[in-house]
Parts: sequence; C-alpha cells; structure tokens
Amino acid sequence: MKICIYGAGAIGGYLGVQLTRAGADVSLIARGAHLAAMRELGLMLLAGEEKHIVHPRCTDDPTELGVQDFIIITLKAHSITGVIEKMQPLLGPHTRIVTAVNGIPYWYFYKHGGQYENSTLESIDPGGRQWRELGPERAIGCIVYPATEIEAPGVIRHVYGNNFPLGEPSGEITSDVARLADLFVAAGLKAPVLDRIRDEIWLKLWGNVCFNPISALTHATLDVICTDPATRALSRAIMVETQAIAETFGVKFRVDVERRIEGARKVGAHKTSMLQDLERGRPMEIDPLVTVVQEMGRLTGIPTPALDSVLAMVTQRARIAGLYDGVSTPADPRALALA
Repeated sequence: MKICIYGAGAIGGYLGVQLTRAGADVSLIARGAHLAAMRELGLMLLAGEEKHIVHPRCTDDPTELGVQDFIIITLKAHSITGVIEKMQPLLGPHTRIVTAVNGIPYWYFYKHGGQYENSTLESIDPGGRQWRELGPERAIGCIVYPATEIEAPGVIRHVYGNNFPLGEPSGEITSDVARLADLFVAAGLKAPVLDRIRDEIWLKLWGNVCFNPISALTHATLDVICTDPATRALSRAIMVETQAIAETFGVKFRVDVERRIEGARKVGAHKTSMLQDLERGRPMEIDPLVTVVQEMGRLTGIPTPALDSVLAMVTQRARIAGLYDGVSTPADPRALALA
C-alpha cells in the first residue's frame, strides 16, 4: 500500500513513523531544515520513554513518487489550495485523499443530500479549485485528535492521544476506508470508521471556532478561557450559534455545550494552535476554523453576532501581524456555481 503524507510536520511526521513501522510504503512531503534532517538522519519519534527512528522516502518534489493509493493531507487547511498542482503526479484513477486537517473540508457537501448537495464553500476552497482538481469523490474524512510537536528538525514529540476517526462522505464502509483503518490500527492508532463523519468534524470544530480566536486575542490558555466568566460566556455564545448552524445541516452533537467547555477546561494550560501560530509568526487557520462557520451561517440565514465580532477582531489582529491572506468576507455561497 503506497501512502504519501503531504505535509510531514508534527502530525504528519507522527503518522509517518507509525505507518512505516507497520510496514506501509510511506513517502513524506516536507521542506526546509525538517526535510534535510529526515533525509540525513531519518525521522525520529519520541513517545514517553520510547524512541523510534524510521527512514521513509522524503522529498519536496511529488514528481519523484508516482501514483499513490492514499494521500494523507496533514497541511494547515489554508495551505491546500496552493499545492493542488504539485499533487497531480500523485493522483491515479483509484487514489484516495484523506483530509486530516482542522475545520470543514472541501468535500463537505459531497454525498450530503438536500438542497446544498455539491455546493462549495469559498472561505475554505476559493473558486472551488480543490473540488474540481482534487475531486470530492476521492475524499475520506479524518479527524485529528493527538497532540504532537516538532521538537527539532527531524524529531517529533508525541504529547498525547492516538485517535484518528475516519469516514466516507456517504457514510458507507467501503473497502478503501476499511483497509486504511486496518492499517492505522496495525500502526498502534485508533481509527474508528464512522457512518456520520460530519458529526465528529463539527464536534472538534465546536471548540476550535471559539477557543482558537479568543486565545489569539487574549493570549490565554484553555483553562483560563474556560474559567474566566467573560471568556467562558463568549465561548458559549459562539458555540450556541455554531450548533444552530450545524443542526440545520442535520448534524447531531453527542455532548452539550457545557460539557464541551468543561472538557476543554480539563485539558489545562494548553495553547491553542492559533495562538501558537501567532507567537511563531505563522499564518493562522482563521478561515477553515471560523470564517467557514460564518459563511455557513449566511447560507442558512442564521445570525452569528458573537462569532462575527470575534472574527472581525482576530482577522484584523492577523492582518496587522502580516499573518492573514484569506477570505475575510466570503461570497454568498448561493451565488457560487455548483460543481
């Protein structure tokens, strides 16, 4: 089974080590010092007291790799459109694309049913390029729950978690998603195949849509955001708006708002990914985590005053820092051409 991990950073590197150890034919797409270190010394995973080193194929040039069975995209979601052309040599008639990214994926309305079937979302897929050039029919959904970090070039530190729920947009358990799940399990990972993958996408996004931008504005960690009365109330208001939008699309939440906030509080003094990106001078995932929810609210006619205010402030914050080049005011989705 040929697997290309496109964007072999912290999560991609973790998957790369585990899948290589399980016997898969793994190739990693990376760049810079991280790529150079992996080529020279291999890819190291530090997990508790354990240390594993593997030597998968590593490159910054996809043309070297040929057609793959699976491409696991572990890039920041806002980076995908910029590498569509580079991905083309990896795609064959049976290649599947596993979207291990935060937020709403480009294929969301594929096999969705109802009036929004085959719609695209401008905030996450400008001009519908991912839909047209990668193809929603190739997609397998994947939610990333582990926490990992690049400790040094070529060195991945596993912090906690090993759960990667998978699912077909249609809800079917196909042979493709079943064999991918089997490989993940052989690699020591949890990979339940869900028949309602969108529910799980929204459950994770439910926290990201509020905690991420609030942390970038306040520099507060999760425990503080969820304990301080003002930021907890603001988080709750955004989550209530988000839930109303998601439920319009048939999503079912298996926990309530208060339980979701409490779960985040118990994580402790954790910096969200958006705050980490801000501190490191990297573009923040504003559009796939926040703007897309606003866009879907406009699509359904549900007002989002709390989200709108926080989005406006975090977007301005990112622009001032030179860390935003996205879509601050998405086009009316009903005006977009269907694929």
